[in-house]
Amino acid sequence: MLSILAALRKYFRIIIFFLLICCQQKNTNDLKVINGYALGTSYSVTYISKSLETNILTTHIDSIFTIINKSMSTYEIDSDISKINRGDSLLQVDVHFQNVYNASSIIWKKTDGYFDPTVGALVNAYGFGPEKKIKSVSKSERDEILKYTGWNKTSLTMNNTIQKKDPNIYLDFNALAKGYTVDLIADLLRKNNVNSFLVEVGGEIVAQGKSPRTDNLWKVAIDDPKQGNNRNFIRTLSLNNQALATSGNYRKYKIDERTGRRIVHSVNPKTGNPFPTNILSTSVISNKCMIADAYATSLMIMPYEKGKALVDRELDIEAFWIIENEDGLIEQYFSKNFPRK
Repeated sequence: MLSILAALRKYFRIIIFFLLICCQQKNTNDLKVINGYALGTSYSVTYISKSLETNILTTHIDSIFTIINKSMSTYEIDSDISKINRGDSLLQVDVHFQNVYNASSIIWKKTDGYFDPTVGALVNAYGFGPEKKIKSVSKSERDEILKYTGWNKTSLTMNNTIQKKDPNIYLDFNALAKGYTVDLIADLLRKNNVNSFLVEVGGEIVAQGKSPRTDNLWKVAIDDPKQGNNRNFIRTLSLNNQALATSGNYRKYKIDERTGRRIVHSVNPKTGNPFPTNILSTSVISNKCMIADAYATSLMIMPYEKGKALVDRELDIEAFWIIENEDGLIEQYFSKNFPRK
């Protein structure tokens, strides 16, 4: 089971469900579905193939999950990332760890440090991560943890080892590792000549081709953050060979035992504070799910105007914000090319 920067941010990750809308029934004899549980969440792979059997694909998918857990799960005490967090500076990380590390460096820079996988120690301190819960975090404790928070205090060496300027630095890739896993499964399908599929892991999605039930692009839905006991969707949209990731703050939170205030799971790596925010969720579309995953987390933490400027600058992402105004009403904001349906 993967760690929690995204269960720190995605602790509430808004789960996105794909919709196989049967408006016009087509021949679905070649439609195959695999469902399961991995990385601490559910997953689903829907694909169209005459030759690739589900038992064979399931074996390969299970292998991917095993590799990712061994490399990047903070829940696994013998994973590479757990060993590094305990101070192992000689361990040579695998190519998947390298890919995620390098992507983190790029996004950390582009978000001006709002995306930071070293925020894990703060997440654990507030009780959102896999480590022992701290009931409250004082200003002095927070300031101390901030001393060993900062992506620029880590490095990936030529020998593929991870060096940390402080042994207390705690890495947590949950903000993009699930998205990376979705990309791996999508690549596996493509290598097996599958041209139409929808892959979903914990709400992170890659869609390619068309649904055989409608002969239209795959449709997905985004949760309404104001829903009651019944699940409602605030928006549906079609994905055109794209990835979608959503992060939200409205499903899970903690109550400060001293003040009674709600503490949300998103932690600002610059200040060390979890904070109340009027941004209820952000959804990001990109060509790669890992990229969408990381930016969805970043946009939850960044002020809306700053996040909007970031999305406008970047050519490979589009975003959708759900914001609660001062009257408690929902407002929806879109980047220029985010699909409206």
